[in-house]
Amino acid sequence: MIQLLESLFKLSKRGTTPRIEILGGITTFTTMAYIIVVNPAILSFAGFPIEPATTATIVTAIFGCLLMAFYANLPLAVAPYMGENAFIAFGLATLGITWQQRLAAVFVSGFLFFIFSLLRIRPWLANSVSFSLKQSFAAGIGLFLTFIGLYETGIVVSSVKGMPVQALATNGASILNNPEVPLKIGNFHDPQVLLAVFGFIVISLLLQKKVKGAILIGIVLTAVLGACFGYAEVPKQIFDIPFTGAYSLESIAFKMDLPGIFKFSFFPIFLTLFLMGFLDTLGTLVGVGVAGDMLDKDGNFPEIEKPMIVDAASCTFSSLIGSSTSGAFIESAAGIKEGARTGLAALTIAILFGISLFFVPLLAPLQHLKFAYAPALMAVGLLMISSVSKIDMEDLCESVPAFATIVIIIFSYNIANGLTAGLILYPLLKILAGRYRELHLGSIVLGLMCLIYYCFGLPH
Repeated sequence: MIQLLESLFKLSKRGTTPRIEILGGITTFTTMAYIIVVNPAILSFAGFPIEPATTATIVTAIFGCLLMAFYANLPLAVAPYMGENAFIAFGLATLGITWQQRLAAVFVSGFLFFIFSLLRIRPWLANSVSFSLKQSFAAGIGLFLTFIGLYETGIVVSSVKGMPVQALATNGASILNNPEVPLKIGNFHDPQVLLAVFGFIVISLLLQKKVKGAILIGIVLTAVLGACFGYAEVPKQIFDIPFTGAYSLESIAFKMDLPGIFKFSFFPIFLTLFLMGFLDTLGTLVGVGVAGDMLDKDGNFPEIEKPMIVDAASCTFSSLIGSSTSGAFIESAAGIKEGARTGLAALTIAILFGISLFFVPLLAPLQHLKFAYAPALMAVGLLMISSVSKIDMEDLCESVPAFATIVIIIFSYNIANGLTAGLILYPLLKILAGRYRELHLGSIVLGLMCLIYYCFGLPH
């Protein structure tokens, strides 16, 4: 068995072992398994039936992870994206289009991804991004993960939490005003907030001592402690047969309305999905590449076309069976920080998603243990923020786009928004400073694409 794994995944060449890879895969799965519950819940707002959407979410993850394991041989998890699912559910709500048309839009954008990847246009564009910008992608995504962790655990909350609607309502209108302060510190008298702080401290200490499996151990210890205090829900059911009854894919698979989307009014939707998918994948690859020291001397991800082809194929597949845009998950950084370096970690994640098909009723309450898994995201953010030190802060043509990328990712709560801002500013500042000769043609193309996104797309 060891020899088979070695021949498939080149473990020794990448300085890893089956134990490290499996542990890394389990860690990544633990930090991202929330998608099983969250993605169908979000898509339900667009009219997707929630039980079949749950099955589609899991099957998409299995397909993508298997492809990542055996084609790209990378420790990256693939599943429906957060952000894109919200765009599908909420961003398109005012356009009055059906969920079948939304699936068709995902299919077309995924097909375009695939063609661009095969033609090596996407890798060419990705490798044209400057070194400082790539470091800002990693730092911004790290802080983004930290923010998610802080917010999910309740350490930081919306400033309007607990306020009556009347406090924000305009006079005689149903529209709410912006709060004067967007965020505030959470309730530190809440035991679950304290459990989250405990989890972060435990993970940090274990990382300091270089304990293998530090993140996963921290998650498990915090979850067990929380369960002892009564903060774990009892599942209503443990086991269910997949692809049957309410969880059958029959009602959503291959239900795309392709003829209904080939009209000019859908151009902003295609553009938005295309750029969000491309930039999320690029940001993820750079982010995990920095986290795992996987980038080459020029800051490029080796053989980047392979994970991009996986991303495109997964996106196309997800639309066929009834789910939203999918691709590589930034939570993969958690497993990579545990030492995962090969597709064996992705295979482990695929197997765990496969097992979860039979235990969907059991998993639902587990995903409410935010105080256990969210501190892991904060810890990964801590580890990724170090890439800020590699940004050329003395050159404003480099530091300003990097800074814009980081702050807009965090404060607009959207990775694609930050990446597009940085990619627009980078060539613009170089040209205005008379340093256009330093520009790669791909940087200009990316900048123009991102500018089109802001002018004609649907940024959110």
